[in-house]
Amino acid sequence: MRVKFSGIAISVAVALSMAGCATQANKDPLESMNRGIYKFNDTADKAVLKPIAGAYKAVLPSPIRTGVNNFFTNLGTFTSLVNNILQLELGKAMDNTGRLLINSTIGIGGLVDVASMDGVPNHRADFGQTLGKWGVGSGAYLVLPFLGPSTLRDTAGLTIDTLYFDPIQYTNHVRERNQLRMLSFIDLRSQYLPASDLIDDAALDPYIFMREAYLERRHQFVTGEASSFDDFDDDDEEVTPPEPQ
Repeated sequence: MRVKFSGIAISVAVALSMAGCATQANKDPLESMNRGIYKFNDTADKAVLKPIAGAYKAVLPSPIRTGVNNFFTNLGTFTSLVNNILQLELGKAMDNTGRLLINSTIGIGGLVDVASMDGVPNHRADFGQTLGKWGVGSGAYLVLPFLGPSTLRDTAGLTIDTLYFDPIQYTNHVRERNQLRMLSFIDLRSQYLPASDLIDDAALDPYIFMREAYLERRHQFVTGEASSFDDFDDDDEEVTPPEPQ
């Protein structure tokens, strides 16, 4: 346990040291590198990930996909719960505790979202948000291979969440852990199929569109102006770009 707390402390220290790497005037000092990674991600997505996600959506019936999504959302509730506590958001922590208990038991391990049926709110939170709540700046915008838009702070937060607060990490067998992460990634990508098509068609420069949208949504998420990222779904008909900064 001491090793885990040391890892968290080191990651927080790194995030603090890197938070000043970007200024308001230059929020994307790594743009040249980021565009290269963005192009790689776009190529890999169109060639491999998008077809796999499309096949996943086409082959599996909607109730099964809903169950898979509910399962991973329930696991994510634990990550949110830990970060609710770290942010001293105890009311939200109580709601998420209730969600976790209800869906893990009555909801058959999270396959059925009984908590939402009962009106229990879902308060999403992550360690990047936690760092932001305690005053850590976002740092430079960063595009991660395969994972997409991020910032230096959010990358540190993602690392902590993945290594310490994600229940999947505590699966005993590496193969099963990797399979769960892959299924989670495919399920998430399948949900963004309509949005990715709209962005490609609507944006003159998809890179800038994604950067501005991500930074704006993360700002709202950290400051509490939005309760969570707005997820795209099959019923989304329009994607509106953010206001110019």
